[in-house]
Amino acid sequence: MSERYLITTPIYYVNDLPHIGHIYTTVMADIFARYHRMKGEQVVFLTGTDEHGQKIERSAKAKGVAPIELANEVVRRYETLWKDLEISNDDFIRTTEPRHEAAVAEIIRRIQAAGDIYKGEYTGWYCAGCEAFYVETQLVEGRCPDQGHPVELLSEPSYFFRLSAYRDKLLDWYRDNPGCIQPKSRYNEVVRFVEGGLRDLSISRTSITWGVPFPGDPDHVVYVWLDALTNYISALGFGSDDDTRFREFWPADIHLVGKDILRFHCVYWPAFLMSAGLALPKTIFGHGWWLRDEAKMSKSAGNVVRPDALLKKLGPDPLRYFLAREMTFGADSSFSDEAFLTRYNAELANKLGNTVSRTIAMTHRFAGGRIPAPQASGPIAEAAAIAFTSSIEAMDSLAPQKALDAIWKFLEVLNGFIQERAPWTLAKGGAPERQLLEETLGTCLEGLRIVAMLIAPFMPGIASKISSHLATGLPDVLPEPSELWGGVQVGAPLPPAEPLFPRIDINAYLKESATDDGPAGKPASSPVPPEDQTPKEISIDEFARTRLVVGTVREAELVPKSKKLLRLMVDLGEESPRQIVAGMATKYAPEDLVGRQVVVVANLKPVTLMGVESRGMVLAASEDGEPFILAPDGPVSPGTGVR
Repeated sequence: MSERYLITTPIYYVNDLPHIGHIYTTVMADIFARYHRMKGEQVVFLTGTDEHGQKIERSAKAKGVAPIELANEVVRRYETLWKDLEISNDDFIRTTEPRHEAAVAEIIRRIQAAGDIYKGEYTGWYCAGCEAFYVETQLVEGRCPDQGHPVELLSEPSYFFRLSAYRDKLLDWYRDNPGCIQPKSRYNEVVRFVEGGLRDLSISRTSITWGVPFPGDPDHVVYVWLDALTNYISALGFGSDDDTRFREFWPADIHLVGKDILRFHCVYWPAFLMSAGLALPKTIFGHGWWLRDEAKMSKSAGNVVRPDALLKKLGPDPLRYFLAREMTFGADSSFSDEAFLTRYNAELANKLGNTVSRTIAMTHRFAGGRIPAPQASGPIAEAAAIAFTSSIEAMDSLAPQKALDAIWKFLEVLNGFIQERAPWTLAKGGAPERQLLEETLGTCLEGLRIVAMLIAPFMPGIASKISSHLATGLPDVLPEPSELWGGVQVGAPLPPAEPLFPRIDINAYLKESATDDGPAGKPASSPVPPEDQTPKEISIDEFARTRLVVGTVREAELVPKSKKLLRLMVDLGEESPRQIVAGMATKYAPEDLVGRQVVVVANLKPVTLMGVESRGMVLAASEDGEPFILAPDGPVSPGTGVR
């Protein structure tokens, strides 16, 4: 029987629309769920919405709608967003569902049977924003200590849970299971809090009506955290006639939560479960906050990020990649469009997209478009094995950013291998060079097959595209390390590669985002000289100001949404290739240009064409509107001057 794996996100309040914090938690949970499915495990991935409590009641009243109408409206937004982000959750629990109410009633019945619920009078400072009570010594300048929300003094009849009786039991659990709260800093924080003593917890309210009725006393509704936390087992069928999934998958392998709700998950929830005689979760992981201007994002601060524009323009995979790559799992990190776009261009467009497109283009140009056999072993196979093992170890250690580090290091090795072997040079040689050429291309394609497999949990759409470009498919289950190398289909025809990550003109994008005055990267129109205007003669000194050099095209691809433009990466003998946009796609296919030498005007000011920056011009003659590339009549070192 395969292993079982249960991962959950917190359920999200429906008083506001989803933002980057919700997206991050859910994307990370999805990455781990996909990874564990690829390990051959049976996975249940749960998410959902918290729809009860005073905050929801007040928000609905302010909008002039019933609470369930507000909930339904926001839930639709979540469901659409999760689909757009390719979230693969197995269930979506709503706390307004009958199955959830049944589970809440059952856990209360068990806690009451244990003698841990009593009725009394509660007076305390209540934060509607956090749905939490605080003693006066916890307040900070008269506001709640967690979010800085206003609080109000409430006094009302209440049922109480004997949380104070669980101090020692909780401390024993923490000490016997040091990995139950991660990262270590969160563990230490919770232990210190519990060591300071616990007060009994109010678990019902009479001042609101929007909630689960308290069993046996309809004048009370269940306090929102006992209600909300029970979602983790109500979604599994706890409290129903069919609790098979609960018995098979509980306890949770990981509750993934933001650090601001750590106390509720690491103190209240385990105590509730102990009282009810239920197993405790294996790990509660408190991840960090996304910051903007060094402050936590929040609705009240007005700095919430909802990356709808990024999703619409670039699709889900770049955003999923950035979230996993930018934040060290468990620490805080800052979100900015600049950081996102910089990683997009440098790591996705350059390192991943260009490696795929240039390798496939060279296979079409030099190997008839069919996959050659890779090396049976060697440094690339060894580097692939290291990346494979390292990424698995990182994922098993809850360090997804380290898994991506390992994969991108392997991409650097692949790029170095291409530069070292120089297929464009081998193509000009005899039979020995021809054999080495095909082995090089086959080895690179096999390396990319492994890259696609490793990035599948992070970027499922792009991983599928790369596999499709390589005429293969993603495996349902990760192979054993000894079976990793050699899975490419030798002899299979390769479909032409489409650009995976068209480069973004960062300045144009940010300008568009700031002014919203048109499409990013749209070049300004320039005046056309009159037809009868004859160019003036220039001196030799004026001509010498034009820097003409020979370059070698290393990569080529179509510019999206353009029938004419090609994006070229041209080696001019500089530290890195130049990106140049050339209007010659009507005559030249991208794969026909890789390895060709061209003459480039190298000191033109950069311009942006169709959102892509061009840093130079490829010289071509034009006859009847058709371009004819100018080139030396023999091989010349890149960077050689033209006079």
